[in-house]
Amino acid sequence: MEERMDEQGRRGSVITVFSTASAVGKTLVAINMAAELARLGFRVCLVDVDLQFGDVCNYLHLVPERTIADAQRAAETNADYFDVMQFLDVYQCDAISFSVMAAPLRLDEAYNMSGMSVQHILQQLQFHFDFVVVDTTSAFSETNLMIMDMSTIITFLGIVDFIPTIKNMKIGSDTIRSLGYESSKIRLVLNRSNSKTKIDLEDVEHILGEPFYHILSNDFSAAWDATMAGVPLVRSANTALARDLRALVARLTNLEVEEQADADSGVSSWFKRIFN
Repeated sequence: MEERMDEQGRRGSVITVFSTASAVGKTLVAINMAAELARLGFRVCLVDVDLQFGDVCNYLHLVPERTIADAQRAAETNADYFDVMQFLDVYQCDAISFSVMAAPLRLDEAYNMSGMSVQHILQQLQFHFDFVVVDTTSAFSETNLMIMDMSTIITFLGIVDFIPTIKNMKIGSDTIRSLGYESSKIRLVLNRSNSKTKIDLEDVEHILGEPFYHILSNDFSAAWDATMAGVPLVRSANTALARDLRALVARLTNLEVEEQADADSGVSSWFKRIFN
């Protein structure tokens, strides 16, 4: 999955977190994916493309100096001297550090953002980071479709609570697959898996036509505490949800495969990384 631009011409990977419903934990998952990738030593940028009502900075207790709207204006004013790195804030929590590009602060700025501008900004970020994690709106907008096209992985997040939510998840899943992406690009992730519901998980997977790629535990208390404190859950692995989020990132980056191979060969993962 390494696509960061280097002397061989590779670019950083884009991981997009998308859903067809609101209030499913999309921003929480995006933040923790970025934090976990940073904890593992990758250069990471988290981009809030919920242009009207983005909450990434609120979750992280960041007060952004510049936003993606400022980046768009700068790129349009003087493209030859546009430096995307000037429009980032840095989030720091203990040893975890990653960059953040904030959503616009005003609604009129959001309305003036174009899909092409967002795509250009993300492409510029790929030159500087190993991973660009994108938090999106819950809609098949022009901007979101452009982001999906350029994504390495689309993490399609859903919950199993009400029939309308499952219906929207089915429509969203079918729509994404109708776009012609390779099946490996789309990862269906279930959030709040053990929430109190009479809907059977196997029935939902039958409706969707595939099993969930990964399942996240339901832990509202841990998620709430982390959000109120402005810290990622993956900062420590003392809750089931934090461990599930860590495991999701390990799967997406194939680290669990590497670690198992190291264990089978008797070589520890950290030892291998130092001497490779």
